[in-house]
Amino acid sequence: MDSSRKLKIGIACYPLVGGSGILASALAMELAALGHQVHVFSYAKPVRLDVEMPGIHFHPVSVSKYKLFEYADYTLPLAVKIAEVADQENLDIIHAHYAVPHATAAYIAKRMAKQDKLRIVTTLHGTDTTLLGRDSNYRRAIEYSLQHSDHVTTVSDSLRRDTEEIFDVGKSVEVIHNFYTPGIPTVSREEMREELGLGDQFTLFHASNLRTVKRVDLLLESVAKCRNRDRIKLVIVAGNSFEEHQKKVETLGLEDNVVVRENGYPIENYIEASDLGVYTSQTESFCLSLLEGMFLSKASIAFRVGGIPEVMEEGVSGLLCEFGDCEAMAEKIDALVEDPQRAVRMGAAARERAYARFTAGRIVPKYLECYEQTLAVEA
Repeated sequence: MDSSRKLKIGIACYPLVGGSGILASALAMELAALGHQVHVFSYAKPVRLDVEMPGIHFHPVSVSKYKLFEYADYTLPLAVKIAEVADQENLDIIHAHYAVPHATAAYIAKRMAKQDKLRIVTTLHGTDTTLLGRDSNYRRAIEYSLQHSDHVTTVSDSLRRDTEEIFDVGKSVEVIHNFYTPGIPTVSREEMREELGLGDQFTLFHASNLRTVKRVDLLLESVAKCRNRDRIKLVIVAGNSFEEHQKKVETLGLEDNVVVRENGYPIENYIEASDLGVYTSQTESFCLSLLEGMFLSKASIAFRVGGIPEVMEEGVSGLLCEFGDCEAMAEKIDALVEDPQRAVRMGAAARERAYARFTAGRIVPKYLECYEQTLAVEA
């Protein structure tokens, strides 16, 4: 790869706090810091994207709500915006995070654009494969978008295997793991714990968009089964409204155990205030939230699903349970409540693993190499 070559890269992503939006925003800023020009497309500003950073250009996509359409369309306005910017800026690459709608829109844009060098790299983050890929209303569209992408990557080997099982991709699928660059907490651990009312209780941490597959019900049930529940606080940083889960909190009698903050930022403050991450997802292509904790010396307990075993080293930097076994999860939580120094040691190992495997310095060059390989292939 010619490291001196500066590219013009378009990134299409969701703007939300899910892993794809976080990764896409972080990648955009890392690429811009290296001198590349990065054009980000979404219907709203991604929450972690610094649009004031040199080299970052944000292009909001307006969605018209014509009465002709019962449901507003996003794919076509996104395609038009990408095509316009591709022609104006002479873009080299469109990096689509998720096949639907982003790779679909990118392919339409490529066909509309006046310049013919535009290439498409599609990164799958999970939902395209694990949920929509099994839906007959979407499967063929996703498969078609992948077949017409110039390069396809996934964020874990588990997701690669699932993708190749469900779709006829028509090309090899590359695994490029997620990365994370931790920010510095803006308040001390003691100050944050006081703000959250944690006292001296052992504090569990969970951050997610609360979608159904995150199985917040199982998270709450696991905590409720802990024999040390009177010594435990659970801090949930929710990317969406927690309202639908509040009844479950009350039914399980966890009102004094659960602290919820919606769209809490910076996330590092909440992680720093905690002692252990807990994740109960039914499917998880990678679990970026788990990695966020690892960088701040926090081990996690999680169900053994998807790419999670690729992120943590079981028994060293975290603990795993079989999916749905809330009793086993409660037992493992209790063991660390009773032996907090073990949690500290595992957290130190988690930090070491994170810095050895999942830094921007290790991962971003893999994306740049992917871009260069894609551009080197004749259309």
